[in-house]
Amino acid sequence: MKRRLGISLYPDNSVFADDQAYIDLAASYGFLRIFMSMLEVTEGRTAVFNKFYQVITYAKSKGFEVILDIAPAIFEALEISYDDLSFFAEVGADGIRLDLGFDGNKEALLSYNPYGLIIELNMSNDVAYLDNILTYEANRPYIYGCHNFYPQAGSALPLDFFNRCSERFKKQGIRTAAFVTSQTATYGPWDINDGLPTLEMHRHLPIEVQTKHLFATGLIDDVVIGNAYASEAELKAMSTVNRYQVSFEIDTVSTINQVEEAILFENQHVRRGDITAQMARSTEVRKKYKAENNPAHDHDIHFKRGDVVIGNDAFGKYKNELQIVLEDHQDARKNKVGEIRTEELILLDYIKPWSKFLFNRK
Repeated sequence: MKRRLGISLYPDNSVFADDQAYIDLAASYGFLRIFMSMLEVTEGRTAVFNKFYQVITYAKSKGFEVILDIAPAIFEALEISYDDLSFFAEVGADGIRLDLGFDGNKEALLSYNPYGLIIELNMSNDVAYLDNILTYEANRPYIYGCHNFYPQAGSALPLDFFNRCSERFKKQGIRTAAFVTSQTATYGPWDINDGLPTLEMHRHLPIEVQTKHLFATGLIDDVVIGNAYASEAELKAMSTVNRYQVSFEIDTVSTINQVEEAILFENQHVRRGDITAQMARSTEVRKKYKAENNPAHDHDIHFKRGDVVIGNDAFGKYKNELQIVLEDHQDARKNKVGEIRTEELILLDYIKPWSKFLFNRK
């Protein structure tokens, strides 16, 4: 399943010109989906329709898929029914996200709506909600899953719970989404905004690191910025993230040589399948560069987790093998060539047997 980037919009807290500019900017960086909040509408049906129709029509002209986040109160406020989703089709939405669930049979029926609207489910519960819906023979291609975001500091999901919730959807082949938070955006749907991540551990991390982490889990297909408006620098940083393998940002040592630079940055790295706890070994490069000399430097030191080392001339057949240090150790037959960005050390847990990975210069 191809992975995508997304943004969030809050038309009841914004003006169209600002949303339009944000849509243009996000589109220019390859973003493809929009989470649009409809939880806080306060105007009448006609005014709400006109406002959302304008934004959605423009977003779709730029190639975005638009999912409206709704709650039961919206149906009451707009005098519409779950048995008739024509309002959302007419306003131009591609789907609706159910903030609250029903009995399973209802969601399954909704997935067969005559308008082809996607029914997106709340993923942030470790219960058999999805399984129940699927037992009612839901229309699977029209079922998505999306986690919540959490405006209050300390209130977002812990990683182990997030994993369990996400695995329930991923094992069924359902498209999944989760939120990252901009460090510059100023608002969301509510009056509290300490950021809008799905995972608490992401709240103060750079947005591209959050994005790398969600994709690295292998559990999330769409990464969406929860708050608005992210800066252009953040959109650009997200757009450069490799969505299909971990790409570490590395700060190289000043003494790195040309051979080591080539090994680091000009090769596809693969962790050996017969793994070791001490380091993640990329061994094919030693065969490619076996004839290249590599004098010792930065070798008589204590290597720590996240250091990247390459075997020097004293390492025999292992000369020019690249390793990421997972457990602290010393070995004078290895040169330290750099260290992985501190914020990205969380990604080391996802370099598994036969994992592919790359390096980018910090």
